[in-house]
Amino acid sequence: MTRPRPTCAAALLLLLPLLALAEDEPKREVTLDEVVIDNPSLQAKDSTLGSSGPGKADLDARKSTTGDAADLLRGVPGVSLGGAGGISSLPAIHGLSDDRLRIQIDGADPVAACPNHMNSPLSYADPSRIESVTVYSGITPVSVGGDSIGGSIQVKSAPPRFATPSDPFLASGLLGSFYRSNGNVFGYTVGATIAGEWVNLTIGQSDSRSENFKAAGNFKPAAPGTEGGPIIPGDVVGSSAYHGTIRRTLGLALRIPGHLLQIEAGQQTVGFEGFPNQRMDMTYNDNWNLSLRYTGSFDWGDLEGRLSYQDTRHKMDMGPDRFSYGTGMPMDTDARTRGALVRASIILSDRHLLRVGAEYQSHVLYDFWPPVGGTMGPNTFWNVDYGQRQRIDAYAEWEAHWTDAWIGQLGLRSNTVVTDAGPVQGYDDSLPAWGIDAAAFNASPHRRTDLNWDLSALARYTPDPTQTYEGGYARKSRSPNLYQRYPWSTNPMAALMNNLVGDGNGYVGLIGLAPEVAHTVSVTGDWHDADRARWGVKATAYYTYVHDFIDAKRCDFGQCGPDNVTATDAFVLLQYVNQPARLYGLDLSARLLLASGASWGSLTTNLALGFVRGDNLATGDGLYNIMPVNALLGLVYQLGTWTTTAEVLAVAAKSHVSQVRNEIPTGGYGVVNLRTSYEWKFLRVDAGIENLLDRLYANPQGGAYVGQGPSMSTTGIPWGIAVPGPARSFNLAVKLQF
Repeated sequence: MTRPRPTCAAALLLLLPLLALAEDEPKREVTLDEVVIDNPSLQAKDSTLGSSGPGKADLDARKSTTGDAADLLRGVPGVSLGGAGGISSLPAIHGLSDDRLRIQIDGADPVAACPNHMNSPLSYADPSRIESVTVYSGITPVSVGGDSIGGSIQVKSAPPRFATPSDPFLASGLLGSFYRSNGNVFGYTVGATIAGEWVNLTIGQSDSRSENFKAAGNFKPAAPGTEGGPIIPGDVVGSSAYHGTIRRTLGLALRIPGHLLQIEAGQQTVGFEGFPNQRMDMTYNDNWNLSLRYTGSFDWGDLEGRLSYQDTRHKMDMGPDRFSYGTGMPMDTDARTRGALVRASIILSDRHLLRVGAEYQSHVLYDFWPPVGGTMGPNTFWNVDYGQRQRIDAYAEWEAHWTDAWIGQLGLRSNTVVTDAGPVQGYDDSLPAWGIDAAAFNASPHRRTDLNWDLSALARYTPDPTQTYEGGYARKSRSPNLYQRYPWSTNPMAALMNNLVGDGNGYVGLIGLAPEVAHTVSVTGDWHDADRARWGVKATAYYTYVHDFIDAKRCDFGQCGPDNVTATDAFVLLQYVNQPARLYGLDLSARLLLASGASWGSLTTNLALGFVRGDNLATGDGLYNIMPVNALLGLVYQLGTWTTTAEVLAVAAKSHVSQVRNEIPTGGYGVVNLRTSYEWKFLRVDAGIENLLDRLYANPQGGAYVGQGPSMSTTGIPWGIAVPGPARSFNLAVKLQF
């Protein structure tokens, strides 16, 4: 792979003297309002109860140096990140992740279309365009939840900007670049906006690429990947490279007082993305999305309507670090997702607000594996043929400001999910390896209709400006996705290709899976000084019981042998199954202003601590991929627009694991990071060192390392190696806005 050079970052640094000379130029005033709303209570269309998220300073610092939108969530209490590809990390909220969360990007709900969920929803978001991230980690109001049991993440781009009557033309631009030494990571973003008083046109593009990253030491033996290929050193994480991750957007916005119409088209193309904890790599992904959105303000309240469309063409095969037997194993996925919603916030009185809404989503999936000869032919293997998942929701939510101190909220949501799939075939149904399982699947009824409902009840009490208490209860439900119900083959090679969690094991679906139903109680206390400027402590305790949690059991039928049932130190084949589960934990965050002076700046310390435990109540087993106790301690120095942060991430050892999956325990570790940023009028520069002490550690949520060697066998790759965290990296980012 050609090593890209940080030439754009260097070129931007050369512009610093010119930008310094431009400091005295007059600044053009623009209005940033998305919609002019007279009633302040309606400026937030979604409820703020139960929400949190990264602050603007943390968001700006992180989005300048990454191509992975999920990375912006690091440090948010209750949130952790699971390992995947370089731009496809999977967030978890209180131990629940992937489809158990509702993830929205500018109001749309992208759907992953891959048997390994490589094209996760947040992988489609361009970090450089993100203006805010809101996380509902406790009790999620029904107006922002739906078909999820864990929580919600709302990612929003900056609202369109318009000119003013005194200056009726606006033109602006964005140019940014970043470089990370570990993996030789390079990325850029460009954008431009032209606008008048009533129209806005915005375009943008970003790209990033990386070679394989390195761990801080040898975590595995040095060995070849592809047969006859070069030796992959012991400290190199195979199949972690990516390139050609181009995101393009084109947006048009029209505004008249109180009303806004937005049309946006976007494309993301990924040329290659390796996945060190999956048996396959993404060899191509082309995703198109189109959305039409209307927002308006009336005397009675707010109204919003949205139409969205997503078209995905996805391909997988074995990349250059994997043993391919000379033929490879191409796997293709085509999917289309259509969505629509209408919602309103209705002012009932000065103290009462009613939110009502209806949503529709249709997801159609074709997952097929072209023949390549030998036992993988002569037919196309249909993993999921004409998979369908349709969802219809309606909700009502009442919010009451009973007094200045008390706020309450009560919501109810109905959720109907219908799934179906067509008949399937193996590579050669005349062979028992393919034909017996296909015949059994085709003889079963495939259509399922789930009638679900959600309930949320929250209250907030603010007795004085120094303390706030919040608590509530929620009943949340989620129906299985298509890859949990319809993959049908117990052939080890086929089952290994279906894996949503990165544990190296193979999975078989179960058509009769019931929806998950979660009951959650949560209590939060927030104590701080009256101005929220000098100190603050916030603690959240939560407990969740999940009826019919979708876990896994050892496969004991079809081509699954007895050794598969009893193995304790090997990759195994599993089948999805409903079992009861519970999760409970504590989030704690604190901040303290240590010193402050007008001439020399301020010094602040921050702490974020998280604890969560997950148990399968039927088996006593641990739930998979739960983050152990962890704490992030930071020291922040700020002088004007110069900010410097030193932080220590401490993570405990992980011993409570999912034994049915032979999940790999990990040891405790500590990592030190440094970063600094400086802003001029038009320019921002970020620099940092991650893993300053070059500590070798295993990522507790990184999954099993299967990134090199023969990936189509349960025995071809050594078991027991966890994907490590990255070694020391020197990072630089420059962003120019004009």
